[in-house]
Amino acid sequence: MAQQDTDQQHAGVLPVDDEGFVIDTEQAEERELAYRERGTSRPITVVGNPVLHKECKDVTEFGDELLKLVDDMFASQHTAEGVGLAANQIGVDLKVFVYDCPDDEGVRHTGVVCNPKLVELPAERRRLDDSNEGCLSVPTAYAPLARPDYAEVTGQDEKGNPIKVRGTGYFARCLQHETDHLYGYLYIDRLSKRERKDALRQMAENEPRYAVVAND
Repeated sequence: MAQQDTDQQHAGVLPVDDEGFVIDTEQAEERELAYRERGTSRPITVVGNPVLHKECKDVTEFGDELLKLVDDMFASQHTAEGVGLAANQIGVDLKVFVYDCPDDEGVRHTGVVCNPKLVELPAERRRLDDSNEGCLSVPTAYAPLARPDYAEVTGQDEKGNPIKVRGTGYFARCLQHETDHLYGYLYIDRLSKRERKDALRQMAENEPRYAVVAND
């Protein structure tokens, strides 16, 4: 698609298409590598940690401290073999998430969203997908969860530029999942009581493959 020739595009971290959505597929591998090589991997917070169960603070300062956080988030995500990570998953109370996620066609999407908001979809565009879902903060547990198979998120990039991100299939699930995190919701909060209990049982019966922060 043609890129939008605007000052906004040139100021932003990623180019945008002719509908104003970021093009997060170009040089995805190289960009992800650069982020994580600058970063330091941190342990993952798990369900029960208070930072995961409340709305995070808005990002208001777009400087070196935020850039360092983003680098650390990519490093932490890679260590845990995840496809998305919210700041509160490494104990930071800020509305920012990173992603390095394929869509259902296997196309890789890599980017950063600060202060995300999900766009409400009209009924005719809400086709539900009830695939399995997991979470680095609920390690080793999976459960089917119905979510729309298309998602749009608005927010800002790590330099404060307004952005729009859209995705389908697995990537749409990732955008919804990570935005949920920043408003204090884990995917197991959207399950029935029985399904939630089963997910927590799975977590209790298995060892995570990455470092986690133990709850006191």
